[in-house]
Amino acid sequence: MIIMYSLLYKNTTQHIQLSEEEFMQFSFFFQLKDFKKGSCLLREGNYCDFEGFVVKGCFKVYFSNMDGSEQILYFAIESWWITDLDSLINNVPSILNIEALEDSEVLMIKKKDKNHLYQTMPKVEKLFRIMNQQSSIALQRRILSLMNKSAIERYQEFLTKYPTLGQRLTQQQIASYLGISHEFLSKIRRKILK
Repeated sequence: MIIMYSLLYKNTTQHIQLSEEEFMQFSFFFQLKDFKKGSCLLREGNYCDFEGFVVKGCFKVYFSNMDGSEQILYFAIESWWITDLDSLINNVPSILNIEALEDSEVLMIKKKDKNHLYQTMPKVEKLFRIMNQQSSIALQRRILSLMNKSAIERYQEFLTKYPTLGQRLTQQQIASYLGISHEFLSKIRRKILK
């Protein structure tokens, strides 16, 4: 099995069991797309009609605050899924941007193809239900962290949860994710190093 599909298979079978034939039927609907560093998979105002599985690279999912500054919701690296669920499910313009931070590859499935799989392969509906539940839990935990933890605690949590991701990001990107200024992150890092 090609590496990109072996990653998808490994991710999928963490949630549901698929025979080789079922996985081939499932994976048939995915199309591999390349994204250069800085290119957008989704822009604010456009409609999201896909879910993507990151095979290679790193993306940031963000929105622009009223003052025009960027607020990063999450990063997506290898074996992570990316989409704008609100736009995808409710057919509304996206308020999110999804941008490649590195040259990246994504296996993409269109909404219509996913809906077709829901009808023909009930296991696929179970898969996406489980993944959406896990995504909701992760976002809930992120909101609670932003509301209840200090900037230092959030930074330490980030380093613990994503030990290798920080090496792939700029300090500005990490600060945006943490909801703090780049300067304040520098102060936190100096304090931790002491």
